[in-house]
Amino acid sequence: MTPILSANALTKAFGGVPVLKGVSLSVGAGEVVALAGENGAGKSTFMKIMTGLVQPDSGTVSFAGEVVHKMDPLLARDLGIGIIPQELAPYPDLTVYENLFVGREIKTSIGSLDRRAMIAEARSMLAVYDLDIDPRTHMRDLSVSLTQLVEIAKATTLGGRVLLLDEPTSSIPEREVERLFAVIRKLKEQGMAMIYTTHRMMEIQELADRVVVLRDGNLVLDVPKSEAPENVIVRAMIGRDLDSMFPEKPIPQHEVGLRVEGLQVERGGPLVSLNVRKGEILGIGGLVGAGRTELLEAIFGFRRSYAGDIVVADQVVRRNNPAEAIRAGVALVPEDRKGAGLVLMQSVLDNGSLPHLRDFSIAGWLKGKKRKNAVRIAADSVSLKYRGLDQQVGTLSGGNQQKVVIAKWLTETASVLLLDEPTRGVDVGARGEIYSIIRSLAAAGMSVLLVSSDMPELIGLSNRVMVMRDGFIAAEIPQEELELLDIQERIFRHASGMDQNSEHGHVA
Repeated sequence: MTPILSANALTKAFGGVPVLKGVSLSVGAGEVVALAGENGAGKSTFMKIMTGLVQPDSGTVSFAGEVVHKMDPLLARDLGIGIIPQELAPYPDLTVYENLFVGREIKTSIGSLDRRAMIAEARSMLAVYDLDIDPRTHMRDLSVSLTQLVEIAKATTLGGRVLLLDEPTSSIPEREVERLFAVIRKLKEQGMAMIYTTHRMMEIQELADRVVVLRDGNLVLDVPKSEAPENVIVRAMIGRDLDSMFPEKPIPQHEVGLRVEGLQVERGGPLVSLNVRKGEILGIGGLVGAGRTELLEAIFGFRRSYAGDIVVADQVVRRNNPAEAIRAGVALVPEDRKGAGLVLMQSVLDNGSLPHLRDFSIAGWLKGKKRKNAVRIAADSVSLKYRGLDQQVGTLSGGNQQKVVIAKWLTETASVLLLDEPTRGVDVGARGEIYSIIRSLAAAGMSVLLVSSDMPELIGLSNRVMVMRDGFIAAEIPQEELELLDIQERIFRHASGMDQNSEHGHVA
């Protein structure tokens, strides 16, 4: 079978630094190729070359067996090659139907825009994917996940044959992922050829027919999914066996570092109580919507709570007051690092000093030397890979961005670390580094409260695990039980309410 889209010996360098080194890859009709690799492996550059956004230094791109001598975005669109980038860029002030028909507008016999025809056709295009969206809705009023699906409809209807998806689940909520998967399965049944970049092993197992891995610009693996168990993919991505993803667990001290008593996050809702000892990592498991994120935000004071006490060491921290929580040594690493954890257009220095600007200034003037020294020491403590303190955070890899989110709290003494999905959107190599950072901080005496939807991560890092359901603690699992073979099933049963022994108002 002739591939629909193929690359032969592609090379590309930027500023003399090789990014792709002779990469050859093809995709056929009705096939999903998972393209994996750490950040910086060359995945995004490869995708851009295939759509004409970047020109290769050497090598060729072929479509339906014919060499395309110079691919460009307009030619790619005419051939039916579409790309859904990680950072979506629709026209927010235009309507859905106007976005769908940009550059290919339907016109009347006298040359004016036939808006009625475009709206009708847009309804049909959206209906293919069961999207109940009024085509006259402005794009700015759609959620990220719906915006993404509109972009997929735009790329795959009206003659689309190839779809390139770059980390499509990195910016959408977990509850929307299955709807995206359903659309991808439908496209596959219709014969669409797809290349799908991802860091997530679950997505590879769920969607892929073939697995291709890039490492340092080289293609190091290209096999059917049946020949690519997780350990093979990880070894190909990072160039070594990952004998143990998780470091040895820290030994908790006897002293309690964080005590939460009767915290009511929702008015009239359940009361949550928990203790985290110094040097302990307490995991919080549960399904989406269980109230895990809300609990962390309420402890930090970012989300309003209605009753209860929060005690750090022996200091009572006033609720609903993030500034007081920060002064008490509480740090929050939010789930959405780009939207809530960082200012992407600012430097490493500015981001690293944001939580403690008051400590780095006097009479409104920044203490430049003190600030730089503090941020540099914090960055080094998390092994940040960066060019310098003036580097814009948005240019760092996902893993290094997450390190900045952690490091910014280390410029002053922190004693409690609240982690909400700390490795979401981070490649497997950087994930291991972040695990080591978390373990080191706990070993130094910090109390760590970890929320994670990644079951191996939750079990592998935590000294204990509490399971939340409907805003309350449904169960507590001690460390010795985390070693049991059926522990993942047990956690799920508590989280879903299948275990009738779960009780409201559990206190640890």
